Amino acid sequence: MRASEREEQIVTAAIKVLSEVGVPATTLRAVAGEAGIPLGTLHYVFPTKDQLLRSVITTLIRDISDALRAELELDNGVEHALRHGITSFWKKLVDNQVGLQIMQYELMAYSLRSEAEGSLAQLQYERYSSVVTEFCEQAAQAAGERCAVGFDTLGRLALAQIDGLILQYASKPDRGRAQRDLNQALDMLVLFADPQPVARSTTRRRKRALTDAD
Repeated sequence: MRASEREEQIVTAAIKVLSEVGVPATTLRAVAGEAGIPLGTLHYVFPTKDQLLRSVITTLIRDISDALRAELELDNGVEHALRHGITSFWKKLVDNQVGLQIMQYELMAYSLRSEAEGSLAQLQYERYSSVVTEFCEQAAQAAGERCAVGFDTLGRLALAQIDGLILQYASKPDRGRAQRDLNQALDMLVLFADPQPVARSTTRRRKRALTDAD
């Protein structure tokens, strides 16, 4: 088996174990058992638990990015990107995978408790917010739009809203309530972003300039 395939095999096993028993109870031995490989092989690929957790986070970020971008039509603008991307993410990675979401919060807490700088937690939130920031900015460029706020601010606030809704859903998995709250959160995000066609703004400025000249 190639090194990349072995690494993917171990990370997949780690995500399963982490989701089932939590970060504190997860051991490299348990991950090796789930992957069906000797512990020595796992240690060769991931010498420390921290290195394995970093790869887990990287994989989760990739999966979340893929879910957000699935069937996304960037030229439909920022509103479509927010509504379709976040709704798609929720259906694929929240609705039926609460354990996966709880595990990510445990990863953050583990990092903040065990690391002086909380680098794993910082990596999580920087990457997650950048995913939203990037696809909103790309959608705006593709559709010829501008937003009333910076895309980095939009990304952080979108993450904060969705984060809070996931925690509430994890504590009480009420799908109907969660879907209503998610729709309202998206309404607020779209109003806050206020995406507008760039061309329309330019036309208005030109008309204003011609009026002033007269």
